[in-house]
Amino acid sequence: MRPTHELRNISEIRTFFRTNEDPVYFVGPTGFNLLGLNRWVRNFSYISFFDPFDGMHPRVITPSRPTSEVFTSSEAMTNYLLRNDEIRTIIKARGGTPRILAVFIDEETEAICKELGYRLCLPSVELRKRLDSKLETTRLGNEADAPSVPNVLGKADSYAELLELGREAGLGDDFVIQLPYGDSGKTTFFIASEADWDKYAADVAGVDAKIMKRIDNNAFAVEAVITRHGTIVGPFMTDLTGYTELTPYRGGWCGNDMFPQAMTPEQRRRATDVVRRLGDRLAQEGYWGFFEVDVLIDISNDEVYLGELNPRISGASPITNVTAGAYADIPLFLFHLLEHMDVDYTINADEINDRWGELAAIDVWSQLIMKQPEDGVSLIKSAPRTGTWAVQPGGRIQWRRASLDWHGLQDEDEFFFMRIYGPGDHLFKGADLGIVVTKARLQTDKPKDLTDRCRTIINGVRGQYLTGPAGYGQVTGTVLGSSAL
Repeated sequence: MRPTHELRNISEIRTFFRTNEDPVYFVGPTGFNLLGLNRWVRNFSYISFFDPFDGMHPRVITPSRPTSEVFTSSEAMTNYLLRNDEIRTIIKARGGTPRILAVFIDEETEAICKELGYRLCLPSVELRKRLDSKLETTRLGNEADAPSVPNVLGKADSYAELLELGREAGLGDDFVIQLPYGDSGKTTFFIASEADWDKYAADVAGVDAKIMKRIDNNAFAVEAVITRHGTIVGPFMTDLTGYTELTPYRGGWCGNDMFPQAMTPEQRRRATDVVRRLGDRLAQEGYWGFFEVDVLIDISNDEVYLGELNPRISGASPITNVTAGAYADIPLFLFHLLEHMDVDYTINADEINDRWGELAAIDVWSQLIMKQPEDGVSLIKSAPRTGTWAVQPGGRIQWRRASLDWHGLQDEDEFFFMRIYGPGDHLFKGADLGIVVTKARLQTDKPKDLTDRCRTIINGVRGQYLTGPAGYGQVTGTVLGSSAL
């Protein structure tokens, strides 16, 4: 039964979700991004293409009949799931007006939901596409007094023109060039010489881009949600990027570390202020709900800069939603969901941000996104089980128990592994093997490098995969050229 009055505090909001009667579905290749939210929201389910749990998760719905369709994007896979006759029958049988969530959507997703009478609980595709541009993010950030790393927006047809643009803007001659759109470092280019330019000219020459001064920085990922009561900012976490053991892409995101010493209290305060200003500016554009943003802190002068904006649920969500702040109040994503549940509520965004800033001093969580870094195509014959594993003395890993998410990890020796590609799937460069979540640090500070424990986990998980020559086998629904997250 819906509340007859405005929800007046966090306790009433928590109760509202625990007794929720409206069906909510997170749709996509896997349920990883919002895995565990079913603990907080009654009638919350995951419609997934891959089933890492082999049918053992009671809230995961997957098609029972395989398809030979090859998907070229996560959006295509989401649309396939929404149109799947078996899935539609299950949704209809459960009744109610389905509320649909997803990471990646397109115009077809919107059309499908409209046709089927589903409520898509996300900002419009048109708005998300516009805000997804790194050039647009930079402009809006500047207007909100949330500046980016010193940069110039423009294009160069030659290395000489690049140098001229850079020197006119006071950027020097060591650049980071970002194209308007891109994923996990695939469209970020580091150019410090003419040889570098020649290497990437086919990608960057004559293209509108963000040309930045290259700085020595610490990078942080943070998620936030724009509500009717203001922008609420989640915990900051450092990025793991470009490690060849985890990703084939230079500068490619491959995980996060969250720990108390990641920022000083003053840095956290200033970074939170930058994110809130950006969120308030996005609200003026009509954007409401969840977003992720990268924040950069210049090591040389401690300046805080706005990085990339991802106007969507992100890969950092699994850590965001399991922090001490989440358990003190509610997971950050539930503030997004509140905006789509046809209920009045009131919160004090300032109080929540202050409280979560203090609680940031007690949490340690990390995750790894494991992609296949090597060339070639092979067939997976066997793969590690999804569940809780543990690092053992002597540098090996051992299966510990079946589990549905990482909320029950006991100590830093344990880690949760969620398999994505499994037996019968093709393994190719950039393919998502799986995700590791743990309560231990996975990256050192100075110099930045993977910890010994992290490498033990990586080697142990990879050692569980057995592959053979590429073939047809049982391969179904492969995602090519796109992250499954």
